[in-house]
Amino acid sequence: MEKKVLQLAGLLKEKCINLSLEGHNKKKLLEELVDFVVESGKIKDKKAILREIVKREKLGSTGIGYGVAIPHAKAQKAHGFVLVLGRHDEGIDFGALDGARTHLFFMLVSPEKEVGNHLKILAEISRLVKDKFIVERLKNARDKKEIVRIIEAYQG
Repeated sequence: MEKKVLQLAGLLKEKCINLSLEGHNKKKLLEELVDFVVESGKIKDKKAILREIVKREKLGSTGIGYGVAIPHAKAQKAHGFVLVLGRHDEGIDFGALDGARTHLFFMLVSPEKEVGNHLKILAEISRLVKDKFIVERLKNARDKKEIVRIIEAYQG
């Protein structure tokens, strides 16, 4: 069971990928991603999730650099793990560590009691995006199917 949770390709379905984010600042973009998380059906309370995501961002930006951010939170009312991937073609100022514009956003929302698996999934995303070649492929993917194929191939 635990192994399945850690498979990004198992968590990230085509319906959880948005290749045309529109928010032009951090606040709007987080709201847009939270809307997408709520659409998954595993989370109902949009305001609570947004509050947790914003609270986490206040601790320090989840913009890890290389055009990638991993906003995340644990939520009391989450019914399972939700991972969404959003892409913003122009990129936005997300307060990334390297100062670069952020294009790819992996948002993870986990059940509050799943701290260990939450951290393992974050670590797996971090490993994925450390590969600059993979990040470029994700930025340039033509469609959702290609995104899923890139992640599946990485996890092989």
